[in-house]
Amino acid sequence: MTQDRIDDVWGERTPHARGTEWPTRVDLHLHDGVREEEVERWVQSACLLCSNGCGVDIAVKDGRMVGVRGRATDRVNHGRLGPKGLYGSTPWASSPDRLTRPLVREDGRLVETDWETAMGRIVAESTRLLEEKGPLSHGFYTSGQLFLEEYYVQAVVGKAGVGTPHMDGNTRLCTATAAAAFKESFGTDGQPGAYDDIEHCDAVFLYGHNMAETQTVLWARILDRTRGEDPPKVVCVDPRRTAVAEEAERTGGVHLRPRVGTNLALMNALTREVLENDWVDRDYVEAHTIGYDDLVATVAPYTPEEAERICGTPADDVRRAARIFGESEAVLSTVLQGFYQSHQATAASVAVHNLHLLRGMLGRPGAGVLQMNGQPTAQNNRETGADGDLTGFRNWDNPQHVRELAEQWNVDPMTIPHWAPPTHAMQIFSYAEAGTIGLLWISATNPAVSMPESARIRRILGGDQCFVVVQDLFLTETAELADVVLPAAGWGEKTGCFTNVDRTVHLSEKAVDPPGEARSDLDIFVAYADAMGFTDEDGEPLVKWRTPEEVFDAWREATRGRPIDYTGLSYDKLRGPSGIPWPVDEEHPDGTVRLYADGVFPTQTEVCETFGHDLVTGAAHTEEEHRALRPDGRAFLKGAPYSPPHEEPSEDFPLRYTTGRTVYHFHTRTKTGRAKRLDDAAPDAWVQLCASDAEARGVADGDWVLVESPRGSIEVRARIGPVMEGAVFAPFHYGHWDPTGLCPDAETRQANELTMTVWDPVSKQPTFKTAACQVTKVRTDERRR
Repeated sequence: MTQDRIDDVWGERTPHARGTEWPTRVDLHLHDGVREEEVERWVQSACLLCSNGCGVDIAVKDGRMVGVRGRATDRVNHGRLGPKGLYGSTPWASSPDRLTRPLVREDGRLVETDWETAMGRIVAESTRLLEEKGPLSHGFYTSGQLFLEEYYVQAVVGKAGVGTPHMDGNTRLCTATAAAAFKESFGTDGQPGAYDDIEHCDAVFLYGHNMAETQTVLWARILDRTRGEDPPKVVCVDPRRTAVAEEAERTGGVHLRPRVGTNLALMNALTREVLENDWVDRDYVEAHTIGYDDLVATVAPYTPEEAERICGTPADDVRRAARIFGESEAVLSTVLQGFYQSHQATAASVAVHNLHLLRGMLGRPGAGVLQMNGQPTAQNNRETGADGDLTGFRNWDNPQHVRELAEQWNVDPMTIPHWAPPTHAMQIFSYAEAGTIGLLWISATNPAVSMPESARIRRILGGDQCFVVVQDLFLTETAELADVVLPAAGWGEKTGCFTNVDRTVHLSEKAVDPPGEARSDLDIFVAYADAMGFTDEDGEPLVKWRTPEEVFDAWREATRGRPIDYTGLSYDKLRGPSGIPWPVDEEHPDGTVRLYADGVFPTQTEVCETFGHDLVTGAAHTEEEHRALRPDGRAFLKGAPYSPPHEEPSEDFPLRYTTGRTVYHFHTRTKTGRAKRLDDAAPDAWVQLCASDAEARGVADGDWVLVESPRGSIEVRARIGPVMEGAVFAPFHYGHWDPTGLCPDAETRQANELTMTVWDPVSKQPTFKTAACQVTKVRTDERRR
């Protein structure tokens, strides 16, 4: 299929009935005038521009990536690709502003140099800090876009080489709450459901998840069910009237529009309704859960009328949504940033699990939960421990788990920092701000745009108190502030694996060579480990692997016996027609479509990844407290009371500011901003407010407005649209890099100038969606000032 996908985002419909296979539709796009018959070879991969993980083949001609096509045989996408995947996968690779040589800062300027000089500076500073201050002087902040093998090596280098607990990734911004919620409810991370559940469900609940823009292929899959025979009802929880909300209304479902920051009050009301109407699988609850009585008491005050008072959502809509959940045979729930990046994030996400546990809706076709990821390899970051978790879904507080890992790496267990919880990203940047962290290594991410309170982040990165290393494809807003910049190879220019939301593992083969002197992130981390002389207890190199496949084989052993078991996988096995969902082992040689089909959860004290937390305060439970509960493979039903957000509207800032995404861009546009079709479709930032709020401020569609919060301001165009009254929505993608030349600096359009440095007490995920703001009309001119 080659139809335009800018206007027709989801492509042609292929409707089908419940319980039948999703039909195949192969999407293809070639750029630079290349015709399909001119493609010299097609190279196996998977799309890296959202978390869906669509199987693709990369088109190669004259040593260049010239396009992609969806893989018809892949279980994830059945040949389809979204606009970002089609138009943004390859143009960036040949962009003239690619980094091709290392850069070092001289007299305040970044200048080109050779690898020996650049790595020499890093090693010299790293060695000095380790000798003078020890391993707590180092911090690593990585991505959700590297390959599994690269994360694993980074985890080994950071935990067993440097020995620092200061490791995290920008997955903290997008998917930390998903991992935390799984651990709190089920004992370890890992998605219970599967994309295949779309074909079998009779209701789909989307909580804070604008799937129509964030995972377009998955939304096309839902549309093909809702337009076929025996369609599912859709229930949408979102303060904006998105395409998902419209489909909810069309299918006889419900659009629930809670005020920003009130998700937990709504979830408590939905749970109370399920309990009050006895839509409970009591046999399942008795056999497979603990905590029922406490949950009943927690949600008792949250009547539909109380939810309406707190959330602004009509009580009858709450009742209707609860009835759909309670009377459906099989419900699929998906959750994303509208919950993760909002107030009481983990508690609200855990409440989704509570509903499924109360109804016994896990582990069977159509009945599942997908706590979605925001990035394509966020799952691998969590699995390997590059984000701060202990490798292989192990428990920091379990000495046996630490010993297992130490044996795997052949190091003293005390080398692996486990005396305190791993440091989350928000705290890492605070330590860098204070100079406690003297070396901060940032790989494949752009915190100068993506982190909250942007002005503060720029001050931290640009200050003299911390030596900043950045490895990336381009001179991003973050790289511009670094002391050393390392040119990295990107997708299609290296080999490695990545795992998507429903645990499907894909192999991405190298298609072309990277430009100039750019190196893979794996090679960069190995070079650093070698230069630092990191060794194991036998005096052998700590990082013994030199190829991605060697790293993968080592990683497999690190997962043996854990819930995330990869031991049945290999590169050869992954070179098949489709990706394979873990666990893959002797018991499940072909992978595992759904977890917990037997109702047994990895909650045993000896097995679990965490001993749990108080959902209100974030206080960690001890091993003794966990053991006293005797979970014995049963899931936890956990509740929490609602509390107001950190920052409520005021006289000076009467509106609620929330950030999100637009369908045409991925993260900070490092790749999609260099794809002409996508940049033309969404070249500049904007904010959306409802008609009544706009009228009260004299704002018309297209006017330039000043948006202010207690932390900063931006100047962007206004869009009048279906966001709820009192709310303002802004896409977060835009920094000061701007190929159109319309935006001269970061402050004028960077959404995170306004957001807060606060985070969820359990997941430590920043709260991007509950700031107070004001909107003022500036002018109607065509160009920005």
